[in-house]
Amino acid sequence: MAIDAATVRKVARLARIAVPEERLDPMAKELSGIFQWIEQLAEVDTDGVEPMTSAVAATLPLREDVVTDGGNSGRVLSNAPKSVDGFYVVPKVVE
Repeated sequence: MAIDAATVRKVARLARIAVPEERLDPMAKELSGIFQWIEQLAEVDTDGVEPMTSAVAATLPLREDVVTDGGNSGRVLSNAPKSVDGFYVVPKVVE
């Protein structure tokens, strides 16, 4: 896929990126090279290859999902500058 200066100008305008006029042609060549590389990758035969999420096979350690320290709302609310009826009081930020 060949990219020209007009396409770079249009994409830069849509992305709200200031690209000087003298950089349009070099950038078009760079982007064309990137697209050629991507097209080259598309030619690789990947049939029978499982998708990977990591280069190293690893499992995450799991822990038991148990409640260990609940029911201490008084202690938690003691850190608040202001509380009412067991809730934090914060300034209103949305009208």
